[in-house]
Amino acid sequence: MTGDLETSAITWGDTRLPYAIRRSARRKKTVAVTVDPSGDVLLVAPADFSTTRLDAVVRRKAAWIVRRLRHVQSHDPSSAPREFVSGESVQYLGRHYRLKVHPNATGEAKLRGGWLHVPAPAGAQQAVHVRTALVSWFRRHAAERLPERVEAWRSRAGVAMPRVVIADQQKRWGSCDRGGTIRLNWRIIQAPMRLVDYIVVHELVHLRHRGHGRDYWQALGRVMPDYERRREDLRQRGVGLAW
Repeated sequence: MTGDLETSAITWGDTRLPYAIRRSARRKKTVAVTVDPSGDVLLVAPADFSTTRLDAVVRRKAAWIVRRLRHVQSHDPSSAPREFVSGESVQYLGRHYRLKVHPNATGEAKLRGGWLHVPAPAGAQQAVHVRTALVSWFRRHAAERLPERVEAWRSRAGVAMPRVVIADQQKRWGSCDRGGTIRLNWRIIQAPMRLVDYIVVHELVHLRHRGHGRDYWQALGRVMPDYERRREDLRQRGVGLAW
């Protein structure tokens, strides 16, 4: 979806719903709301409808939009590989933002106004540079937020504050070693906080129970009674966060 379209966003519960607006002279009184296969939300609206009025439309349709987004995410999002171009959707703590690439600009990636702005050299390798800048941005934010979540949960898990390492694990969301170090995959920072917390608690409980036996799951359930629901949610969403 092109970055030239108007954009807006609403917050529905803990979910941020950004959307693009296409004005149509043919539409007089109604608004069409669509969710495309890439997970982009588009409103086709009359030319004189204000953004405030369109925000209200999205709010009324929010439950349907979220169901459609989950449906899109659950149908093999890995089959549509990322291109790292302007307009592409990225997630941070479960909220969707749009990518805005600035060719031949310098500096670091920045989140501003519903867009994640990324400077990158123009040319054939631009997508590689954009990905590198995004990974750096996500790792930096993971290094800030994930230790905070470990500190928030560790007393409930009955453990001392461990050493936390931000890792680039291809097949694991987290791990811990016998020395008491927890490694957390930077990619988890894309997920909603409730799923971030599930991974954090999963590893904290491992500091007391090494395997996945009955004692481990019972201990996890005492700390986080709804862990099964969170684990299933992460299973469905997780493939879309692996890039």
